[in-house]
Amino acid sequence: MTLSKLKHDFIEIFPGLIVCIIIAYASKFIGSYIPMIGGATLSILIGILIGNTIGKNKVYGKGTKFCESTLLSYSIVLLGGTLSIKTILNLGVSGLSYIVIQMAITIFVAIYLGRKFGFSQDFGLLMASGNAVCGSSAIASTAPAIGASDKDKGIAITIVNLVGTILMLLLPLIGYALFSLETLKTSALIGGVLQSVGQVVASGALVNEGVKDLATIFKIVRVIFLVFVVLGLSAFKNHSVESANNSEAKNRKIKVKIPWYVTGFFIMCFLFSLSIIPVEISKIFKVISNNFEVIALAGIGMRVNFSDLMKEGLKTSLYGLSISTFQVISALILITVLI
Repeated sequence: MTLSKLKHDFIEIFPGLIVCIIIAYASKFIGSYIPMIGGATLSILIGILIGNTIGKNKVYGKGTKFCESTLLSYSIVLLGGTLSIKTILNLGVSGLSYIVIQMAITIFVAIYLGRKFGFSQDFGLLMASGNAVCGSSAIASTAPAIGASDKDKGIAITIVNLVGTILMLLLPLIGYALFSLETLKTSALIGGVLQSVGQVVASGALVNEGVKDLATIFKIVRVIFLVFVVLGLSAFKNHSVESANNSEAKNRKIKVKIPWYVTGFFIMCFLFSLSIIPVEISKIFKVISNNFEVIALAGIGMRVNFSDLMKEGLKTSLYGLSISTFQVISALILITVLI
């Protein structure tokens, strides 16, 4: 790539990038005073507001696209450098079983309900990954792996975050009513259901420090499975496409193209687990990853077309609420049985 090409690309990216950075840091500042909502959720919401009003100009398009794709990919890779495989062992067999089964149920329910509501397969897969793993990041990671449209990705992210915000306030009340806020069970409920890490931290903090810390560990383990969920949903999509085009596709070997950021995430996690990445460096990775993510969420928000969301509004919201209802019910049953 020539220097003139780089300069041209930078000039095209710069306006949208600057707007996303301003939105992100303004959201983090406001979020520090409203921790129940947090900077990540605010970044998306403010991005949607600006993207559908003063930010409609096409001059921002390249920059917002760069933020929602490239920056978020870097964020995911760096996140791998902050997670150790040993984290799984802290929860024991019962805790890990709860997470795996809960995620599997969420994915199955999201895909099944997506068909019943009449949504596209891609949208159902995005909702499955977003609810099962880690909200916006999971949706953004899954979208390119299955070839989903920007429209489906934007609406899925919006619905998942809005429903997650409701659950963030509701789950502590459920934990109080059913578990008397017992630390392990309440932490499993919050960490096993909520979509984003920020929502988990905020919801856990509404209870106490112990629940916040343990719920975060449950959540981190879910994030570790991001790689496997993306690959699994990609294989599922490829199988469906091949089956639709050729009845003999079932007998063929499915080839899954592993996105570079998924490979990077796994390598970084492996290096951190072996202590090749020092803790001090890991902390820096965490800070950079979090900042990239909030900026990326601003870009994702700006690329959500509000008129498209309004068209899908009621049915999409009911779909999101239905998935979350099943999530909560299955989590309560599994916690009672396994934890």
